[in-house]
Amino acid sequence: MIGERIGGRYEILKYIGGGGMSRVYLAHDIILDRDVAIKVLNYDFSNEEELKRRFMREALSATSLTHPHIVDIFDVGEDGDTHYLVMEYIEGQTLKEYIVSHGPLTPEQAVPIMQQLVSAISNAHYNGIVHRDIKPQNILMDHDGNVKITDFGIAMALSATAHTKTNSVLGTVHYLSPEQARGGMATKKSDIYSLGIVLYELLTGELPFSGESAVAIALKHLQEETPSVRALFPTIPQSVENVILKATAKDAVVRYRSVDEMQEDLSTVLSSERANEEKFSIPYDDEMTRAIPAITDAPKFESVEETKKHEPVQVEETEKSKKKRKKWPFIIGGLAFVILLTLAVIFVPALLGPKKDEIPSVAGMDEADAIDLLEEKGFVVSERTERTSEEYEEGQVIRTVPEAGKIRELGTEIMLYVSQGKEKDTVTNYVGRNYDDVKRMLEDSEFKSVDSEGRYSDRPVGEIIEQTPKGGSEVVLSETDLLFIISKGVEKVPLKNLVGLSKEELEQYVKTSGFDITVIREEYSPNVQEGHVISQKPASGTALEKDGKVEVVLSKGIEEKPVKRFTQRLKILYEPEESPSDGEEDDDDDGQQEKKPQTIRIYIKDRNHSMEDLFDQFTITDDTVKHIKFELEEGQQGGYKIMRDSELVDQDQFDYSDVD
Repeated sequence: MIGERIGGRYEILKYIGGGGMSRVYLAHDIILDRDVAIKVLNYDFSNEEELKRRFMREALSATSLTHPHIVDIFDVGEDGDTHYLVMEYIEGQTLKEYIVSHGPLTPEQAVPIMQQLVSAISNAHYNGIVHRDIKPQNILMDHDGNVKITDFGIAMALSATAHTKTNSVLGTVHYLSPEQARGGMATKKSDIYSLGIVLYELLTGELPFSGESAVAIALKHLQEETPSVRALFPTIPQSVENVILKATAKDAVVRYRSVDEMQEDLSTVLSSERANEEKFSIPYDDEMTRAIPAITDAPKFESVEETKKHEPVQVEETEKSKKKRKKWPFIIGGLAFVILLTLAVIFVPALLGPKKDEIPSVAGMDEADAIDLLEEKGFVVSERTERTSEEYEEGQVIRTVPEAGKIRELGTEIMLYVSQGKEKDTVTNYVGRNYDDVKRMLEDSEFKSVDSEGRYSDRPVGEIIEQTPKGGSEVVLSETDLLFIISKGVEKVPLKNLVGLSKEELEQYVKTSGFDITVIREEYSPNVQEGHVISQKPASGTALEKDGKVEVVLSKGIEEKPVKRFTQRLKILYEPEESPSDGEEDDDDDGQQEKKPQTIRIYIKDRNHSMEDLFDQFTITDDTVKHIKFELEEGQQGGYKIMRDSELVDQDQFDYSDVD
């Protein structure tokens, strides 16, 4: 794949490493111009569409994790048949490589590393994500000694593959919790177990369990206690070893209740006050089923085939014993004694011994009714204890100790096991988190339903502002409807078109809309009447919050520019027509030639006139002078045009600045 481009933007530079599930490459993001790590999955999703959707969902869920000791996942995608994750590139080595080259570490070196790891897992657990495959190979260390956990989401996403269903348990067997080794579901307590194994490896440089096969190692996780690190390195404080012993307890109930509790323990584990504390031991439980230890005091046979012969003790016979005695009196007396003893065994206890009865079955009865029945039978209810039950409702009796059907003396003390109802889980507080992220996280949850309602608020859109039931509530998940109230953001109202409104109309709109409308300035406008709105910001139709800011510009009406008034003297010449070609003259009575009138049309351009409109028209028979008054505004151009009949005889143009 070296030199190829994935997803259209990630150029593969070199191979970094990999394992059974994936291969990791160094790549360059050509869009954001940065180096990234690309994890390409080896698993073929082509025939498992549901699995592909599950992987994408879980991997996208892991992208929500933001923590200084968790490798950031930037992108998740597919390119053809290639499924990949784009992650933060950490230049350094894996914690496994560090242990090989530097281990075993001192407690002072190992504990700070564990504190970083535990804080990262705590963040993941808070976000509802179980890693499932914590091991030094999945932990990266930079050149400054800081560690970051990777592969969040992949283990959970691939847990349903056909491969893992048929012939293996997902997770490295050396770090596998007992419940995973049994084929059970990995929980937060499973991650705590793996963290304990990692601490063991940091302190000793080796793994606690080894074997010729993965099955042999898994069996050791199930059956054998974690070896003592102090047996290898006596200088390790007992408090440090206790962290390992508690984290890797076979019974998940005995382990730390949460990684936060483990983090709190690690914070003081190196203090001098805890250096000589007692070794951690698993609390004894009377009700726990226990294996009977093998008897080791009996002498061992050198061979199973050999039978040991014991000689009888030899007793010297006295003189009296050698005398012959009659045997029949002793035989008759012995038989009589046996008969009397048998009758005594049968009848005397019945007559003189304590009375007995069968313990009745009270399973499924209310506690008060069960006590009444047991006391009516002559038994004494001395103690009660509560247990969760999928079969019996809260307050009903599950069983008794001794069990129903046993024959016991009247007055025997009976212990009741009373149902607390179905097992309850603590609801996580999701308030303040993004609903889409939480919804993806809860897609495979056991809640009866997960629903949401929108509400306007001052919180960001999509943020959870309330939930029912509230965080911290103890509920039966399968019977609980989880309802989220989601912020729709601040309520917004579309802004109307304000252009053309008068001041009075604007003030009325402020009262009805609640907007904060401000007149930022006034301008001259040739089109908008004085005192009315010329423009607005933002534009009409924009959705605004109540009290939203709106700026408007008002009209001052048409601007009055400086005007120059002047008079232009125009001399119009009369042009007589030529004499007739026949030489005849048209004389009047006085003998003079008669002048034919000529039509004069004048056009002017100024503030009040246009060249297209006729300014003046008249006829002349002699040269004529006209005085025309012009008015020009600042920046305006003026002019005139004189037509005699259909002939242009004079014209001119002038600017405002040319006129004195």
